[in-house]
Formats: sequence, C-alpha cells, structure tokens
Amino acid sequence: MPSKFRFLKLFTHRLSPRTAAANGSHRFLYGNPLCTMAESPELPPWLKFSDTPTPPDADSDDNFVIPSLAHWVDTHMLTTKPKVLTQSPKQDNLDELEAVTKVLQKRYPSPELASLALDGLSFQPSSGLVSQVLNRFSNDWVPALGFFKWAKSLTGYRHSPELYNLMVDILGKCRSFDSMSELVEEMARLEGYVTLETMTKVMRRLARARKHEDAIEAFGRMEKFGVKKDTAALNVLIDALVKGDSVEHAHKVVLEFKGSIPLSSRSFNVLMHGWCRARDFDNARKAMEDMKEHGFEPDVFSYTNFIEAYGHERDFRKVDQVLEEMRENGCPPNAVTYTSVMLHLGKAGQLRKALEVYEKMKSDGCVADTPFYSSMIFILGKAGRLKDACDVFEDMPKQGVVRDVVTYNSMISTACAHSREETALRLLKEMEDGSCKPNVGTYHRLLKMCCKKKRMKVLKFLLDHMFKNNISPDLATYSLLVNALRKSGKVEDAYSFLEEMVLRGFTPKPSTLKKLAGELESKSMLEEKVRVEEWMDRFSQNLIRPGLSDRSDRDPVT
Repeated sequence: MPSKFRFLKLFTHRLSPRTAAANGSHRFLYGNPLCTMAESPELPPWLKFSDTPTPPDADSDDNFVIPSLAHWVDTHMLTTKPKVLTQSPKQDNLDELEAVTKVLQKRYPSPELASLALDGLSFQPSSGLVSQVLNRFSNDWVPALGFFKWAKSLTGYRHSPELYNLMVDILGKCRSFDSMSELVEEMARLEGYVTLETMTKVMRRLARARKHEDAIEAFGRMEKFGVKKDTAALNVLIDALVKGDSVEHAHKVVLEFKGSIPLSSRSFNVLMHGWCRARDFDNARKAMEDMKEHGFEPDVFSYTNFIEAYGHERDFRKVDQVLEEMRENGCPPNAVTYTSVMLHLGKAGQLRKALEVYEKMKSDGCVADTPFYSSMIFILGKAGRLKDACDVFEDMPKQGVVRDVVTYNSMISTACAHSREETALRLLKEMEDGSCKPNVGTYHRLLKMCCKKKRMKVLKFLLDHMFKNNISPDLATYSLLVNALRKSGKVEDAYSFLEEMVLRGFTPKPSTLKKLAGELESKSMLEEKVRVEEWMDRFSQNLIRPGLSDRSDRDPVT
C-alpha cells in the first residue's frame, strides 16, 4: 500500500519553480485547464475517455452520446423530448410509483383536484411509496399535498409522524405557509405527532423565507403543541435565524430568553458564526466574551468561525493569528479547521500553501477525513490539476476514507470544467452502481455541461435519471437550464423550460426573463416574446409567490 499522502509531496515538488525552470518541456502553466503529459503519463483506467470528435452540425450535437455510454443512456431514456417532468408511455407496465407519477404530472389548480384524480388507482400505498412520491415532488407542493391527502383518506392507511414532517418541510420549502400551519394543527390532534423535529422544520423554513418574527412566534407557541422550550429548541431557533441572514434577530432572542432558558456553548458558537458571517468581528468577539462569562471556554468551533470568515476575506494573516491563539489557549485546530484553511487558500490561488496545510495538520495529530479529501479534490481541479485530483480520488478507499456525495460532486465538477464528459458521466454511473446517491447539485454540474455542448439527448437522459432517483428539480435547476440553453443558442428549448418553470409556480429572476425576451425577438419568436414580457409584468408586481422554492442547498465545498 502506498504511504499515506505520498502524493502531497509530489504536488509540492511539481509546483516548485526551480523544477519547472530546470525542465522547460515539462513545465506547468499555473491554472492550465488541462493536465499536461508530464503530470499524467498514464491516466487511471476509469478516467480514460473517448477522443471522438464533436460532430460539426447542430443536429448531430443534439443526439451525440459518447459511444461507450450509449447503451446506459438509451436504457434509461423515458421520452424523446427533453423535459424535467417525464411520462412513461404505457400505464399497464408501470409499477405503483410510476402510476402515481403519471397522474400527478398533469397540472392541477389545487391539491384537492390532484387528490381526486388519484381515485382511479386501486392499490393501497405503503409508507415507502408515500416517501418516494413526496421526495419526487418535493419542489411541487400541489401534487405532493394532493397525494398526501389521497393516501390519508384510504381505509387502513395512516401516515407516520416522519411522513407528516416531510410534508411540513415541503410546504415550508415551497412557501405555502398557510397550508403548512394547517398541517401542523392537524398533527397536533394526533397524539405525539408534533415534536421538536416538526417545529425545527417550521422555524427553519420561516427564517429562510425572511419571516424572522414568524419563526420566533412559532418558537413561542411550541408548548401549545406539547413541545418543550428548552436549550435544544432555543439553539434550533438561533441557528435558523442566523442561516436566515438575521444574526440581529438571533442576538435579540438570546437576550430575551437567557434568563429563562439555560444557554449552552453551542448557543454562543452559533451566535459567533452569525456575526462572523456578517463580518461583524467586534460583536463576534463580544459573543466569545459572553461565552466565557457563562462558564464556557471557547472551543475549536468558536475559533473556526473566525478562520472561516477571515479565509473568505482572504486575510490569511488574521487566519494565522487565530491559529496561534488557539494553540496558546490549549485548543489545537482540528480537521474541520484545517479543511477550511486549505479550501480558502486554494480558492485564493495559493495552491502551494494550501497543500502544505497537511503537514501542519499532521503535526497537530489530525487525521484527514472525507471533507478534507473532497476539498483537496476541489482546489486541485480549480487549479487545473486534473490528474492530481484523480490521484486523491483514487487514494481515498486505499486510506480507508469513504467517498461521499460531496467527493463525487467535486470530482464531477473537475471533469466538467475540463470538458471530460465521459469521465463525468462515468462518475455518475459509479454512484449509481455503488451506495452513494446523487443530489440535485450532482445533476446541476452535468446539466450545465450538456447545455454548453448542446448534448440534448444526454440532457434528456440526465433529467430522466434525476427524476428516477426521486430528486425534484428546484428553482436553481430551471434557472440553470433556461440560462445555459439560451447562451448556447437553444432558445426554443430555453423557452420550453421557462414555461414549465412558471407552470410549476417558480418565479424566474427579472434578468432571466429580460435576456430570454431579447433572444426570442432576435429569432422572430414574437408570440413567445410577448408571453415572456407578460410574465415580467406579472412577477414585477409580486416578487415573492407562494410557489417559490428556497434557494437550493449547496455542497459545502463549492
């Protein structure tokens, strides 16, 4: 077995200016988007990609698929037209999930009508089926709630608390807050159904929608539902408010309740995180002093808040000062701290220093974990070191480190950035064959690449694959498709996705609508242009709509 992190020494050597100058034929151009032959004399078998030239005409681009992946793509295709919502051709061949999906794909003005449309189905749903359907339509609350109501109405079936919580979260994410409140009231009539988990979803969704006072009010009403207002619940509220971009409300809550609810070290750490995110370091330091006054010593998470913020600002002198402060106070940095330092150095273009972080990390007795590896893959890819990123990816299982979805997403991003479409798709297939389920971010990277290359057949395959994995397209998915297809000249397809986006209740950005309207005019698609302009007028009068989903969650690395 190769020695642990033997490749890090190799990276440092490769980046040496002296080495580069001594051998001009094998030098590296910093930031070069492709690996040089000196860097990768022999690529690993899974990375070898087709050199099939791109067909010259647009129609060929549309239908082009890497030959070695053609069978996999064809066997997953559900329809011939690229749309996010897909339909299977024959009801008789559908299993229960696909039968429900086929009904719900039609547009219904209300959950009640969606529920009524399901009455023709003759089977009894299981909890597993309900979970799959809700996840598949998690960004489309009308069919999701319609199905939920239909299943609840069947004799012999009862939703579990977990499924109620899932439905509450969907309604909150889609900002259908009246329906969310009604569902919580319904849960309150079922003994033991409303828990801290339920109220956590309520408070987080309200805070993320900038309804900070409503989130605080929900906390105040928790005992009405039999949920105790204790330290854990207060920390959930503080965290929700901070993540909802209002550390000021979080601070107000701490001042209001600290006399009646005991605070914990986490209470202060979350508050520090909020102030650091707002780049208000004076208040962050005051929170640290308050922490000490309450009998808690600042821990590694307290200091890492400052390191994360200073790193984001690229103030690495302050980062070093905080690291030194940690050691002086008997609080050595951990893997999370070092991962943050390495990631921000890499993003700032200081790859050599980023890779040297491992030696400092090792001297503090820290063991590299999955997030550390994933971050390293990301910064190497960003610096154009494709082969080195592959080495790290390959080394992970050898070192007993599990690859997670962020690891795969980082590697897929690197492959897409280097136009290695077969590599990127093979990584998705590897996830499918293994136990690592893709998330919406996985597909976003691949969809963007396909739009840029005008690979419409592969785009359709990815949307079908996404849907089969019960991953619901969100606002970011549609925005990506509309903008990327417009930029690549696929204006008709861009309009088609915009139309579907609006039908599903999402609100496009004004800039998205304006740019597409201009392209439609240049293509003499005047009817479509008029409709886009009507949407611009409509949305300008009502910028936040009940059907608008939250911003999608992003991978921590990117």
